[in-house]
Amino acid sequence: MKTLKSIMLGLVLLTVCGAAKANFIPKPENLTKTYAVNTYVNAMTRGKLDGFNDVLDQSVKFSMLRGKDILCFDKTQMVDFMKKIKNIQQTCTTSTHVVENSNDVVVVRVDMKFEDFVRSNYVTVANTGNGWKITNVHSVFK
Repeated sequence: MKTLKSIMLGLVLLTVCGAAKANFIPKPENLTKTYAVNTYVNAMTRGKLDGFNDVLDQSVKFSMLRGKDILCFDKTQMVDFMKKIKNIQQTCTTSTHVVENSNDVVVVRVDMKFEDFVRSNYVTVANTGNGWKITNVHSVFK
């Protein structure tokens, strides 16, 4: 009888642990700061969208200063736009510079130098608990 109780207890523990593990979603290993920034640069400069949707937080905001007007876009609008220009290589030289870096957030300036102007993108990447994701992008033109 004691053996039967031990077996039943073992089966119950095995079932509970198996059910708990089935609901566990592992943290994506590739959603690092560097991966998020590189994915953004590849999307914006080369039209390569692999992983782009993954590195954007659901609440990401894109804003662009054009003259005196500020244009704002959400994740869906930006992803839809990027799909329209997929695989289009921009004729620019790109550089990145870390403006601020901490354990929870990093701000990177991504400069896209075209022939007649420079587009500076201030990209905020945050540790969301589900990996590092882009939460805000503000673009200015010089």
